[in-house]
This record gives sequence, structure tokens and C-alpha cells, in this order.
Amino acid sequence: MTSATSANELQLFQSEITAGIPAELPTPHPRSTAFSHAPVRKDILTPKQKELAMRNALRYFPSEQHAELAPEFAEELKRHGRIYMYRLRPSYAMHARPIEAYPAQSAQSASIMLMIQNNLDPAVAQHPEELITYGGNGGVFQNWAQYRLTMQYLSQMTEEQTLVMYSGHPMGLFPSHADAPRVVVTNGMVIPNYSKPDDWERMNALGVSQYGQMTAGSYMYIGPQGIVHGTTITVLNAVRMKDKDGSGPAGKLFVTAGLGGMSGAQPKAGNIAGVVSVTAEVNSAAAYKRHEQGWVDHVVEDVQELTARVKESVDAKAAVSYAYLGNVVDVWEAFDEAGLFVDLGSDQTSLHNPWAGGYYPAGLGFEEANEMMASDPDAFATLVKASLRRHAEAVNKHTARGTYFFDYGNAFLLEASRSGADVMNEDGDGFKYPSYVQDIMGPMCFDYGFGPFRWVCTSGKPEDLELTDTIACDVLERLMQEAPDDIKQQMDDNIRWIKGAKANRLVVGSQARILYADAQGRMEIAKAFNDAIADRRLAGPVVLGRDHHDVSGTDSPFRETSNIYDGSAFTADMAVQNFAGDAFRGATWISLHNGGGVGWGEVMNGGFGMLIDGSADSERRLTSMLHWDVNNGIARRSWARNEGAEWAIRRAMEQEPRLKVTMPAHADDEVVSKALGHD
Repeated sequence: MTSATSANELQLFQSEITAGIPAELPTPHPRSTAFSHAPVRKDILTPKQKELAMRNALRYFPSEQHAELAPEFAEELKRHGRIYMYRLRPSYAMHARPIEAYPAQSAQSASIMLMIQNNLDPAVAQHPEELITYGGNGGVFQNWAQYRLTMQYLSQMTEEQTLVMYSGHPMGLFPSHADAPRVVVTNGMVIPNYSKPDDWERMNALGVSQYGQMTAGSYMYIGPQGIVHGTTITVLNAVRMKDKDGSGPAGKLFVTAGLGGMSGAQPKAGNIAGVVSVTAEVNSAAAYKRHEQGWVDHVVEDVQELTARVKESVDAKAAVSYAYLGNVVDVWEAFDEAGLFVDLGSDQTSLHNPWAGGYYPAGLGFEEANEMMASDPDAFATLVKASLRRHAEAVNKHTARGTYFFDYGNAFLLEASRSGADVMNEDGDGFKYPSYVQDIMGPMCFDYGFGPFRWVCTSGKPEDLELTDTIACDVLERLMQEAPDDIKQQMDDNIRWIKGAKANRLVVGSQARILYADAQGRMEIAKAFNDAIADRRLAGPVVLGRDHHDVSGTDSPFRETSNIYDGSAFTADMAVQNFAGDAFRGATWISLHNGGGVGWGEVMNGGFGMLIDGSADSERRLTSMLHWDVNNGIARRSWARNEGAEWAIRRAMEQEPRLKVTMPAHADDEVVSKALGHD
């Protein structure tokens, strides 16, 4: 490609962004056969509501174009259950570009454009042409008109304006000030009594709300790398918990399911942790995509062949990953019949979305299931429930022999219990198996302030990412020298992670990295990045962020806050306070979502993005906001009387005298019982 051609392509790219919704409609073109597409959604709207959905879609366009667009949108609604406005897909390739390529009035708005395009990159997104990043329904936008308008607004925005986003819809640019967030995002904010799955189906079909998952609708997804790290930490600590003879991870067998979206990280995490892993996946495109990307070692289509090969790998104590092209229920049952011991078990199918492609029932082929979920959703739901009961029964046989099974926060136990599966404890007031946050991530990481800090090098240069890896590692090694024993294991795991990050080929899409760090680690790493930008060791600014699945970002009683036992697990003050607090402490953009991980109506979560540019102002912002963003959650966990969090928040108050947190007094069990007459 010549420089003239490259310059011309850049000009066309920038012109298309600044044009927004074009005055002259683009020519319709078919969906790409190279991409995975969202399943057909439930036909849930009444005839009157379908008319409303059409009016809602057409309001993005001048009335003289309605006669041409109306039949097209009606056909999309009929065929797909949604109006995606495929005609409005941009002509340019969708991927993150270097920050200077974006036509913007400020670097802050350009960084948001970069992150949006990364979330929709076909190498990153699960269903890119339906604007879904991961989880089957985690949307960035509801339709392509919203995408075009948003990018246009971002190209026009100054640092005296804020873009307001209502569930993918850009409400507009409003006057603000330089210290305000450039973008405020909300997704799925509905009246609580209207937050059931069918409410989402209806509102999304009408074009008035969307399920933003966590980092999909907040423009902070960095591909499966994020969940690779979390799963690696989870598997390593699960092995440590159950390792009776000190033999370590070698030869341990981990069985799970799901290779689409975020769950595709599981086999890579298994390899890094050093175990033998089996991940079942019903979608051949997803399984072979992960194999081609190098995220899983082998794809096996016969369960008997799988059993034999896994036995050999366990005996050889190899670190190897298998994708089984089929249903995970068949794997659990076959391994039981063969007497193959499973050390660790979980599930990462998208059970927050069980009736629309998140979970496929045993005994039904992939295409047959997709057809049934659209044509006969009630029959499909019946099969899903039966499969969940059978799934749980198979798992129970393994746990009776010593398998450690944990819910990976995908609503497996929740939906299995609602289907009548045998997953409740003896008292009937909880599940017989823990959430991974209850046993592992909560007490070992979140209570101490360790969570998924991430960054993106906006230059797009691999050498910038490599330098940030080195900087982060140097900071952690320095901090570890003086770290208390309580957190040395967490720090050591992350030093090992960052040292192996390049070799593990984790980058998909933007030049991004993740590691688990506490408030001190995040602030010092970010300050070191800012210094490297200032002295030009880094070629461009850096976007800081995190997964919403973090110390403070999410209130989710079946996942992130499942180790909160003071009765407040079903409250959402923490996530909302975090969203608000990040806004006035320096975030470039903030987001608050209903749903994410375990489902619509089950979670409240929020996140942020922050561009640092080497300035003193960036250091002021990152210091203020990152300190709050972590310690808010530690304070809440401390008030719940979590021992690790009490230790961590006392340490935080010693480090920052302006921080003053209410500490809990512990009541004696005997005093309480006697007062209530429960002796």
C-alpha cells in the first residue's frame, strides 16, 4: 500500500465518521458469512408494539426516507426479532486504530472512539454485525444508526461538553466542564418491577433499552484476555485449596463448558495454570475459531476419543487443553462411566441468557436448537430445564467422589435451581456448591482490594505494550519487597502473570493488558505510565480501566458480592456510589448497567475509562479516582465484617490519613443468642 493510498483511506474513514448518519442512504448489502450472528430473538411484540418499534427505528431518519426504509426494517424485525439497521454498517474495516487517526477535538473523545471500535472488531466481538461483543446479548449499541451518531458526536465534542448515552442511544452533547466525564453511559436502567428476561426482550425489540453486559456497553472489553487472567487465578487458587498432598496443578483435570465470547479464555487459562482442561462447546465455529487463535490445543468430536486422550494427558501430567465439540452433559456422564476423576469443575455457558442461545440442551443439535428457540420458545425452555437437571445430576455424581465444583458466576446454579435441579443445600436457603467469589476471588482478592486493572496503549504499537508490561512488573516487584505477608501471594501471582504475558499471546484487538492489583499497585503503575508518556518513552497516551467484575464495581449476590454475609448482598449502593464517585474524581467516561454476568435484573454494575496523557492533570485524576474506585468496595466489605477487608481498609487509612472509614464491632454469638432466647 502506498502512502497516498493510506492517506486517502484515512481521509475516507474520517469523513464517514464525521458524517454520522449519511444524508444519502447507503446501498443495502448482505450480512457477512464470515462472522457469527446473533440467534433469532423471541417474537415477543404484539402487532401494536411492532408498529411502535418501527416508529422508534424510523425516527433516526428524515421522513422522506421512511418509505424506503420501513419495509427493510419490518423484514429485519420479522427475520431476526430486532431492527439492527444492517444497511448502516460502515464501509471501513472495524478495528481500533492509533489514536491520532480519529477525527476528534480532544484526545479524550478520540480514546473513546478507539475503545468503541475495539469492542466491535470482528476479532474481538462475538456477533459484530449485531453490535454484540460477548455473552450472547452484551450490546455496545442497539443498531447501526446509534453507532454512527455516537461517533459523529464524539468527533464534534469539546472538553466543555458531555455525551449522554441511554442504552446505546446518544441523547446528545450537553454543556459541562473540563473536569466532567466526556461520556456518561447507562444501560438497562429500568424500573425494578420490569426487570425480568421477557422485559428485556420486549424493550430491546422496541429499541428503548439494551443489555450492556459489563464491559461491552461500557467500551472496555479487551477480548478474552481479561477472563483468562481471572480464570487462571481462580484455577490456581482452587488447586491450592484442594491440594492435599502438595502435588501442585500438574495432572489435575478441570472440566467446564463454553468457548464463545469471554468463556473462550478457559482453555488458555488452564494451560497457564498447568492443568489438563476440557471445555465443551456446541458451536463448531466457536470451537474451531479458538483453536485457530491458539487458545485451545485440540478439538475432539467424539466423547469416547476425548475420554481416552484425557486419561493419557492426566497420566502424563501434561498442561494441555481440549475442546469437545458437543454438549458438556455428555462429557460429565462419559467421564463418570469411565471412572475418570475430575479435580475441578465449573461452567461458563451464558446462562444469564438461558432461553436465547446462552445454554443449549443436551440431545439437541446446534442448528436444531437455534431454530426451536425462535419457532417454539416454550418447548425450547422445557428442554433447557430438563438438561439443567440432568447436568446437575451428572455433576453431583462427581462431587460425591471428591470433585470441587464451583459456579463461575454465569448463573448456572441459579437457573439450575429454578429448573428443579438438585443444587440446594440441606437447609434449602442456599446452593450446595459455592460461587468462585465465595471461596476464592472474594476472600483472596476482592477483600484485599485486588481486582482486574487494565490498560490500552492508544498508539497501537506492540512495543508500547511491552514497555508497559516491564513498567508494571518493576512496580509490583518493588512493592512486593515491603508488602505484608497477607498479600504477597496475590502479588507474586501477578508478577508471574505479567512476565509471561507476551509469551502467552494474549492480545486480541487493541494493545491491551490486564493484571490484578490493589489500590496502591494501580496508582503507582498508572503514575509510572504517565511519567513514561511525559518523557516520550511511550509513543502515545494510555487508557486505564478495569472489568466491572471488581472490588467495588458490581453488586451481584450470586457472584461479586456472594461473600457478603451481613444481609446486604442484594443491595446495590456500592456499584451506584462507585459510578457517581468516579464521575467527580476524574474519569474520562463512566457507565452504570443493570445486568451483566448472571443476568438482567440480577446485577447492578459500573465501570470507567480514563485517558492519561503524561500531564500533571492526569496524575491528579488517576490518584484521586483509583484510590476511591478500590477503597469504596473494601470499606463495604469491611463493614460486612469480612476479615481480610477489615485488615485492608485499616492499612489504607494508615497510608492515607484523609481516609476515615466506619469500622464494625463484632457481636458475641452467645450474647445475641441469649438476647433472642435462642439458647
